[in-house]
Amino acid sequence: MDDSQQTPLFTFGLIADIQYADIDDGFNYARTRRRYYRNSLQLLRNARESWSESAVKPEFILQLGDIIDGFNKPHNASDRALDTVLREFSSIPVEVHHVWGNHEFYNFSRSQLLGSKLNYTLHTHRKLSGARPRDDIYAYQFSPFPGFRFVVLDAYDVSLLGREESSEEYRRALSLIRQYNNNEDLNQPPVAKQRFAMFNGGFSKDQLDWLDSILSSADERHEKVTLVSHLPVHPCSTDPVCLAWNYNELLEIIQSHSSVVCFMAGHDHDGGYYWDKDGGVHHLTVEGVIETPPNCNAFATVSVYDDRMVLKGNGRIEDRVLMFP
Repeated sequence: MDDSQQTPLFTFGLIADIQYADIDDGFNYARTRRRYYRNSLQLLRNARESWSESAVKPEFILQLGDIIDGFNKPHNASDRALDTVLREFSSIPVEVHHVWGNHEFYNFSRSQLLGSKLNYTLHTHRKLSGARPRDDIYAYQFSPFPGFRFVVLDAYDVSLLGREESSEEYRRALSLIRQYNNNEDLNQPPVAKQRFAMFNGGFSKDQLDWLDSILSSADERHEKVTLVSHLPVHPCSTDPVCLAWNYNELLEIIQSHSSVVCFMAGHDHDGGYYWDKDGGVHHLTVEGVIETPPNCNAFATVSVYDDRMVLKGNGRIEDRVLMFP
């Protein structure tokens, strides 16, 4: 199918795991992968310039989490680093939907994030349909075009990250992770069920019930829904260590609804992709900027048509055509 002959219904940008910090290059937790902390800002600029100069400009950007790195916190540079990255985004005259990942919580508490520029719901002129599942859960939905809906999910709703240690939410998360992870350092994944590490999290029943209700409504309206989260939820779309704690519960909800066409996530810097034939859902994990060498790129532009999404990748991200079922 020749997409050059058709005008898309709408277009959006996609970028994940920028993890900017004004520090020298370093390595991942296992010291096996190089991380380009300063250069990630230049790769964001490359993406910004491409989106700004495009003949068909994106209507919005999905930033899939880990916008700045946790190393900013011990340097007292969290606010400065965030301002630096947001300044790049602000020069693109479109909405930016910020997903929250583990590095957001390394830098800020949940209450700080809820009051910050990373809370899209505070800074939009768009009328958002439906309330959040709970005031302390960062999950919402929006419709960029009739018949299409996007739902941003909070993958750290159940987590040790961002929660006060004295809170009931923290105690429940600790009880859950301790069922599977007996390591002294909870960031060290267990041998079995590797996802139960401190850098991951999960979805509460409140959030899952809320999502179930939204998808029921979308089913009735014959809408096409894209779900967005920092953590992947399909085992075939990512390394097992990057999965959400209760990914199976969310997958069960997805598979019980006809409206979901795609699930987009970050977190796994290698990226990944899987087409779930049972429901026809595309599970796309986007390659991370932070581990992309200076001579390369890691961003994408997605054009949406009646029957498909066409993903035009840059650098490490490959082109894909995601047909709707």
